[in-house]
Amino acid sequence: MRSEIVFLAQALPEGRVFALDNQTFISSGIQLLNAIILAIALTFILYKPVKEFLEERTNKIQNKIDDSDATMAKANELIAEYDKKIKEIDKERMEILEDARIKAVAESKLIIDEAREEASELKKRSLDSIVAEKKRLQDETRQYIIELASLMAKKYITENMDNDTQDKIFEETLAKMEDSQWQS
Repeated sequence: MRSEIVFLAQALPEGRVFALDNQTFISSGIQLLNAIILAIALTFILYKPVKEFLEERTNKIQNKIDDSDATMAKANELIAEYDKKIKEIDKERMEILEDARIKAVAESKLIIDEAREEASELKKRSLDSIVAEKKRLQDETRQYIIELASLMAKKYITENMDNDTQDKIFEETLAKMEDSQWQS
């Protein structure tokens, strides 16, 4: 192939690299005609299939875009719905907590009132018990003092008095007791 190029270069007249002669015009015309025929043939052969392929591809892309837009719209709707549900749940949670707090306050107040009432009742019973015990002790002490006084008086009388004096004092004391009432 190299030898052919060298041969062609030697066949050209000397000094001629590019000539604008008939051969060049005919060769250029034939090439132009071949290009036009090729373009027309390719247009008839390939234009419609390529156009259909591009339209199908455009339609597929548009369908995918539409599907993704629809999916995005559904996703946005779901997000809005879930946000709404979350807000409702938060509101319900706050209501439940508020109700529980109100119930707890009411219950604690009731428990405190019951405890105060029980404490008051216990205090009253204790005071009543203390008063009853005090009265019982006073009665026992009085009885003990009376018994002790009577024993002391009996001993004193038996040692220091004779029977006549004893009878006289007994009658005077009995008369005084009949005239006065017992004081508590």
